[in-house]
Amino acid sequence: MPPSPPVDTQAPNIPATSPLAVNDRLGRLSDYPFTRLASLLAGITPRANVDPVIMSVGEPQHAPPALIDEVLRGQAHLWGKYPPVAGTPEFRGAAARWLGRRYGLPSGMIDPDRMVLPVAGTREALFLASLLAVPESKAGRRPAVLLPNPFYAAYEGAAVMAGAEPVFLTTTRETGFLPDLDTLEPDLLDRTALFYLCTPSNPQGAIADRAYLERAITLARRHGFVLAVDECYAEIYDAEPPTGVLEVAATMPDTGTAGGSGPLANLLVFHSLSKRSNAAGLRSGFVVGDPDLIALFSRLRSYSIAGTPLPALAAAAALWDDDAHVVENRAMYRAKFDAAQAALAGRFGFQRPAGGFFLWLDVGDGEAATVKLWREGAIKVLPGAYLTRPDADGVNRGSSFIRIALVHDAATVAEACTRIAKIL
Repeated sequence: MPPSPPVDTQAPNIPATSPLAVNDRLGRLSDYPFTRLASLLAGITPRANVDPVIMSVGEPQHAPPALIDEVLRGQAHLWGKYPPVAGTPEFRGAAARWLGRRYGLPSGMIDPDRMVLPVAGTREALFLASLLAVPESKAGRRPAVLLPNPFYAAYEGAAVMAGAEPVFLTTTRETGFLPDLDTLEPDLLDRTALFYLCTPSNPQGAIADRAYLERAITLARRHGFVLAVDECYAEIYDAEPPTGVLEVAATMPDTGTAGGSGPLANLLVFHSLSKRSNAAGLRSGFVVGDPDLIALFSRLRSYSIAGTPLPALAAAAALWDDDAHVVENRAMYRAKFDAAQAALAGRFGFQRPAGGFFLWLDVGDGEAATVKLWREGAIKVLPGAYLTRPDADGVNRGSSFIRIALVHDAATVAEACTRIAKIL
């Protein structure tokens, strides 16, 4: 599938004739998906005499581990201190230890002081990655940022605000719901500054295998761009743990041909506690990668972002050091996959997610189905077109889909999916 053309959408809240001088790139941002959803459903009152079920947002509903409160109380005396942007040795060490356990990395591969940086959740870091990686020009032209289509809205926003051309790589069942790397032309790759890759993918739950990740790393090093791998769903999977880009990089030649050196050359990898530990409100994650890029990332964050509070860093470190709660969390998601499969198997192109916690259902018309489900069933989902852009032929391959977040308990998921099947 060829890349989609860039989309420049005038933001409705910034009039073109406004006398106020603002960054005109804001006018190129498309409306945020949940802003569009609110407009679509405005004024519609559900007819069903049932409690609403909000399945549009990927906000985990499981109880966070109790150790968060325990650590926060024990570190309460640190709330009055400014936290360092680089975090604490304890946090960086916990992140590095988890990476080693999770991905079987060679001892010493991850230097926590040079390769790990705490961030306030991965959205902030993914956005800043574009400001870090995109130069004023590349190969004498406007830089390109590659992103999967469907995509996480932060990727597009980051590319636009950095002055790059966002290039949408459509993912379909035929491409394994991952960007087709073999269709990328050398001319495009030469001017690519950054490639956002999400695995397991949002929303289809596709997992990039070792061969795919090795190919992506090779392209990044050959053409001199940053490969930003969003692995925030890496701990939520059905059968086999997703391969991580770090474990692939560990077995490859360790020198990039265009900047960066060592086993993490050209790489930035993002992890979060929001899904792994049901701790979205803690706003804690980290980026690990090429030490040269991490040093620049730290410099950028020094100007743009306040550091994560010390009590929160302590709680986060405790979570990264504990794997037991993750096993329990994963079991609860598998029960929800079972419930969804029982209600929807054989319908709407249902595919049990290999990773993550979303369903990507082909319902013919995503917006119409979203309105119908809200009006008749009090179930709120997200139209696929709000996460996708049209291809070069003008067709939006996501317009027939809806995204459903399986974040509620298994009983609620079972009842809601049964209701979805009946209504649609």
